[in-house]
Amino acid sequence: QLQLVESGGGLVQPGGSLRLSCAGSGYDLNYYSVGWYRQAPGKEREGVSCISMSGSRTNYAASVKGRFTISRDNATSTVYLQMNSLKPEDTAVYYCAADTNYQYCSDFGRGMDYWGRGTPVTVSS
Repeated sequence: QLQLVESGGGLVQPGGSLRLSCAGSGYDLNYYSVGWYRQAPGKEREGVSCISMSGSRTNYAASVKGRFTISRDNATSTVYLQMNSLKPEDTAVYYCAADTNYQYCSDFGRGMDYWGRGTPVTVSS
């Protein structure tokens, strides 16, 4: 089994930045594409970004493109989501998920193989 643990969430003012981390253990995270998803109160979970195993391919939802950057450090089995210029509408619980299929991850499939428990992000003044 692959265990995923998110961290880095919190309260930030509009226009601020946060960096989320997703740490993998158990199976080797380096063999998985990893996606970030979020779920705002009263809304369905939506895909935010995805990164391939090597990190050479990435994809972003239109709502975050140009503001968020996904990256990974395979030496430490960690995937990051750098979030800049945060807006109140970015408020949500953010989850990381892993799957061996990059295309499925890039399409923000909801049936990813493994999920973390999430970290909350609140953007408010």
